[in-house]
Amino acid sequence: MEANQIQENQIDLKELLFVLLKKAWLILLVGVLLAAGAGLYTKKCITPQYQSTAMMYLLGKSTSITSIADIQLGSQLKNDYIVMIKSRPVVNEVIENLNMDISYGEMVGKISVSNPSDTRILKVTATDSDPYAARDIATEFVNVSKRKMAEIMKTDEPTVVEEGFLSETPVSPNTMKNCMMAGLLGMFLTCAVLIVMYMMNDKIKTAEDIEKHLGISTLAMIPMDGKNKKNSHRRYRK
Repeated sequence: MEANQIQENQIDLKELLFVLLKKAWLILLVGVLLAAGAGLYTKKCITPQYQSTAMMYLLGKSTSITSIADIQLGSQLKNDYIVMIKSRPVVNEVIENLNMDISYGEMVGKISVSNPSDTRILKVTATDSDPYAARDIATEFVNVSKRKMAEIMKTDEPTVVEEGFLSETPVSPNTMKNCMMAGLLGMFLTCAVLIVMYMMNDKIKTAEDIEKHLGISTLAMIPMDGKNKKNSHRRYRK
């Protein structure tokens, strides 16, 4: 009994694979159409975003590292500087200097601050739909924040390592990635629909279906001629 059940499942899998292969043209067509649609949507409806990064060294020009305590102090100050860069005095001054008509929250959403591992360098990255604005925002943030840091902490100003640069290549959206994901999603969904339709289809169409589902063998088959059946139907109506 178990052997017959296993054999039946194997036959089902073969039939299912045959159904998917038979509909391969449909699966590919849906994938291509969705990929093309995703590419068109990405090009026409999504605004490209550009990034620019400025960097500064946390220790001032006159600061010297003479002990392990100085190294530890510099490491501890990194978190303070990261918080300070996004503080309202710094952000509002950047907005005013660049003459931008945006809110504090909108400006904070345009920047990210990171600290590369095992360094005392802070990276301020600005993202904007205008590459020139992204460059100016990144540069202005390091210039304003280093001055504010010196005023608040009563120390030398951090050193600017690199100002913002002008990027000609957008960082998003990734058209190729979106097309590939949409195409794969379309093919997956088409396969899923075909599998569900196959599993729900319990109609008996062939002699093999009769033997498989009812467990009986067919003795004979009567061929049906569509043309003769149609003519017979007309004669009956008359």
